[in-house]
Amino acid sequence: MKTRFAIVACAMFAVSTTTAARARAAAPSTLPVRGLYLGAPKPDEVALVVNFIRDALPGEGVNTLVMEFDYRYQYTSHPEVVDADALSKDDVKQIVSACRAANVRLIPLINLLGHQSWAAQTFGLLRAHPEFDETPKKYPNNQGIYCRSYCPLNPDVHKVVFDLIDELAAVCEADAVHVGMDEVFILADPDCPRCGTRNRAELFAQEVRTLHDHLVQSHREMWMWGDRLLDGSVTGVGEWEGSQNGTAWAINMVPRDIVICDWHYESAPPTAAYFAVEGFRVVYAPWRKTDVALAELDQVRAVRSHPDAVTAPRMLGMLQTTWGSASDFIKAYNGDASVPASSAEAAATFKALFSSIRAVR
Repeated sequence: MKTRFAIVACAMFAVSTTTAARARAAAPSTLPVRGLYLGAPKPDEVALVVNFIRDALPGEGVNTLVMEFDYRYQYTSHPEVVDADALSKDDVKQIVSACRAANVRLIPLINLLGHQSWAAQTFGLLRAHPEFDETPKKYPNNQGIYCRSYCPLNPDVHKVVFDLIDELAAVCEADAVHVGMDEVFILADPDCPRCGTRNRAELFAQEVRTLHDHLVQSHREMWMWGDRLLDGSVTGVGEWEGSQNGTAWAINMVPRDIVICDWHYESAPPTAAYFAVEGFRVVYAPWRKTDVALAELDQVRAVRSHPDAVTAPRMLGMLQTTWGSASDFIKAYNGDASVPASSAEAAATFKALFSSIRAVR
């Protein structure tokens, strides 16, 4: 892995010596994925989101909306996991209709494996099924950990997870599902009787394959975050944007038809090109730093402008993340200065990024 990444990094450094303007001029005019990530709105915010999708996204050139639902949909297959502020089927259908009218592909996101809690709150799956927890009865009130994980070797967990995936994909009329899988720090916990002695890379890869194979059965594409497939030390991106707990080798054991969302918020390392060389289709995912987003876009354009007919098309485009409430992001987009700074910065980055994307159409 170290040698392969070094080769890609050197190649991207050589590309970066070409001016950004030259890369833009040479790049294909339209990126296949021009995406935005939003969290699912609260029920009383649905109208705001629907209007934003219909009125703003076509003009910005957005053609893909990744919306994170998790347990904030009123699942009928497993109502025990549903959060209090969950959306109804009618609420989601309004979003689906708006996306169709705006010619935007809707990809629902449900965080799987990790991100089963936040701060003191344990989310729906483990709240309703504590037997699925990788670390049951450990870390009271979630103190001392980042986020809980479910145990991927629990014999019953996928019966529930598959039902949730299928129901969410169906109500969203989606041909792809984003399964999260980022920032998994609890895996093969030594106190877990099923996976405590397992190799973390093999275990992570097994869960990726399990989810992928289920989606393939319904002819749906799988999207996921890419950080656990990057060696945080070799790449220099550290333990958050990459892995330092042994999962990175899983990149050699997972299917290549997965779309990788390669998120980097503070700098623009050449990791998306690495994923493309490894055979994955990939999108870069910035957040709230405009210079980082534009640097990532330049890398996408540079690789796509290369005459290599195999690797270049795998660089699909961009996915702007928001990481705040959907309503705060939309209010910031509309000029409301009262929202949190992170939402204002994300909205400003989104505008600058998509202005640059549209500039070469």
